[in-house]
Amino acid sequence: MKFGALEYFWFFLAIPVLVGFYFYAFRKKRKALERFAHIEMLKKLVGRISKRRQSLKAFLMILAVFFAVITLTRPQYGTKMELMKRKGIDVVIAVDVSLSMYAEDIKPNRLERAKHEIASFIDKLRGDRVGLVAFAGEAFLQCPLTLDYSAAKIFLEVLGPGLIGTPGTAIGSAIEKGLSAFDPTERKYRVLVLLTDGEDHSGKAEKWADEAAKQGVTIYTVGIGSVSGVPIPIKDNVGNISYKKDRRGNVVSTKLDELTLQKIALTTNGKYFHAAPGRFQLEEVVEEINQMEKREMEGERFTQFEDRFQYPLAVTIFLVIIEMLISDRRKVKKKWTGRFS
Repeated sequence: MKFGALEYFWFFLAIPVLVGFYFYAFRKKRKALERFAHIEMLKKLVGRISKRRQSLKAFLMILAVFFAVITLTRPQYGTKMELMKRKGIDVVIAVDVSLSMYAEDIKPNRLERAKHEIASFIDKLRGDRVGLVAFAGEAFLQCPLTLDYSAAKIFLEVLGPGLIGTPGTAIGSAIEKGLSAFDPTERKYRVLVLLTDGEDHSGKAEKWADEAAKQGVTIYTVGIGSVSGVPIPIKDNVGNISYKKDRRGNVVSTKLDELTLQKIALTTNGKYFHAAPGRFQLEEVVEEINQMEKREMEGERFTQFEDRFQYPLAVTIFLVIIEMLISDRRKVKKKWTGRFS
């Protein structure tokens, strides 16, 4: 047996309070009557009132409250197997985690903002499997395709520049790793969302875009940050900020290669979006995905516990009705003593 609403177990604390209330009320009532009249007179005035029946009524009401709380906790007993069918597509999100994603032209920085927007993106998916690829100078499958959105967001949270040791921005490797995450037997219903702030250092981005198009994968590219370029910040252990420099001591700037990202999207019948400080545009990607044709996924069997709250509810109603029908006055049979007695 399990319970579907454990938070209502706190209501059981009301039962000892109710018991104490009845003890207090009965004692208060008895003392009030003793002040009102002499004990012999009280026996004549309230002789038909049964203390045993009053106690029984109080017990029934306390018991009814007990079963009412049981009802609220939604007891579940027994299981049944149900077949769940869904419609959706497979979505792999490739995220640039290179050092340049620490740039703060998008607050608090590019990577943290991207992670926040991706989490919101995942929350908007309905029946679609989602996977994650992290890439810098090389790519790594961070989370395989899954329907467990909570697990995907846990993998998303740990993304950072220190995850991949190889520096650079290998967009071609990101596309290659994203394609490997899909089912190779499926030729439709597959989307790769690519988020990056830099130029392709691998030189293979267009080659793998062509391969994605052959495999029927649509790529939506999201360019993050400034086209003109911004310095790459570096923080030391105490939080002091400096900027990355080349061997000659010149400050290195990260530039967004929009042309390459536009070509990738165009090759695969996708779209390119520019994530600016005021607008990240991942919501537009969600709208595009929602308009796509979706396949009916294979049914998945899962165990469903059956609610049994009806039984304690029936007991609660029965106890309340019985309490209402029971009178606190006993029946007194009068003996015939004659007409003039």
